[in-house]
Amino acid sequence: CRGSAMYRLYLLLDFFSLSAKDMKHRLGFLLQKSDSCDYSSSQGKKEKISSSQRLSQEEVRKWADSLENLIHHDRGLAAFRAFLKSEYSEENIEFWVSCEEYKKTKSPAKLSPKARKIYDEFISVQATKEVNLDSCTREKTSHNMLEPTLSCFDEAQRKIFTLMEKDSYRRFLKSSYYLDLVSPPGAGCGPENCKRNHTHSLDCNSNIISQCA
Repeated sequence: CRGSAMYRLYLLLDFFSLSAKDMKHRLGFLLQKSDSCDYSSSQGKKEKISSSQRLSQEEVRKWADSLENLIHHDRGLAAFRAFLKSEYSEENIEFWVSCEEYKKTKSPAKLSPKARKIYDEFISVQATKEVNLDSCTREKTSHNMLEPTLSCFDEAQRKIFTLMEKDSYRRFLKSSYYLDLVSPPGAGCGPENCKRNHTHSLDCNSNIISQCA
């Protein structure tokens, strides 16, 4: 909007060369323009916030189809991470996410330091967030550290994914972290509500999502 302070001052100074009738008309125009700009800006912010917070029932239901659907959705990943944190096992999803980010590394010079950081944090004997890997996979991953590549964590990542899929993912689907999203409190079983639940969008549970925002 062009309603800047300097622009308004310029027009106000110009009032002195106008008749009383013209001054009243010009002032009314300025006020209307200012209100319109403020309203447009406010509406834009509200729509942006609303669209970023809304999550459809259909999207949430797809999370139950597979762990892959869940963790490849930003909100699903946040909800699952919050659930794992409540069970003190968030190191599994953090390792998986770190591996995904690592595979996007474009500079060969950054592979070694990034790989070493992941290894020290999740795989080494003294790892602060050690993940549960069998000795064979751990040994192979350790060997990969000699010459890190984009695929050096692939096997370890697959093992952790399978572990989450068979264990924590199943518990997540039975937990309030998921059930409160797929079946919001107050949703009844009547035809009216059932029909509404298939089409309406809901605000994602902020207490769940905000934990990992």
